[in-house]
Amino acid sequence: MKILYIYPHPDDESFGPAHAMSKQRRQKHEVYLLTLTKGGATKQRFKYGYSIEEMGEVRYQEMQNVAKVLDLSGMKVLDLPDSGLKEMDPREIEKVIIKEIINIQPTVLVTYPVHGISGFPDHLVTHAVVKNAYLQLKENVTYLKRLAFHTITEDESKQADYFHLNGSKPEEIDCVVKVDKIDIENSLKALDCYITFQETIEKTGIKQFINNQVMFEIFQENHNPPLSDLFEMLN
Repeated sequence: MKILYIYPHPDDESFGPAHAMSKQRRQKHEVYLLTLTKGGATKQRFKYGYSIEEMGEVRYQEMQNVAKVLDLSGMKVLDLPDSGLKEMDPREIEKVIIKEIINIQPTVLVTYPVHGISGFPDHLVTHAVVKNAYLQLKENVTYLKRLAFHTITEDESKQADYFHLNGSKPEEIDCVVKVDKIDIENSLKALDCYITFQETIEKTGIKQFINNQVMFEIFQENHNPPLSDLFEMLN
């Protein structure tokens, strides 16, 4: 089956469900990634003396290595304004997302939950526009079956020191994907691809939080106990 992950920035996939993506590829699913910006507005650019455009290009090149590590079936990186999605007409963002969905024809879409985990505005905008794009398309196509949101638990959110994070309540978690050691290793390798972001990766301690369980909410579905696979029980 096909699954499309949609995120606003480079490294969102590696701070997020990269280990699930790795397992899905090993299970022979087609795994695609759409990133809306090149992430050039990050403050890390000042450390290197890069302009927003230069930093974006560096991060884009780092993502090429991530795609190899995770063995992605395909990856597209757009150049929408990093940290500026909230100023855009959301219909314009939806257009590019819908175009990619139609091109790939995935069975499942994945993006941020409503709280965006970190609460960063680009994350919140992405959640909203992906949800709307999904609902628009689902009325007219047969291939699109499910919208899922990668998330963390409330307990995990309380353990974070560097950022304030939001987690999902136990009853909101509809799918728990258990990954293997090789998937965790691939997730760590994916993080290592972001050479210009290593300082932040170290400060967040993200590598210590990567374990063998990946949590997802599923839009308009309620599964108790949670599913063990995002493709389980599809109509």
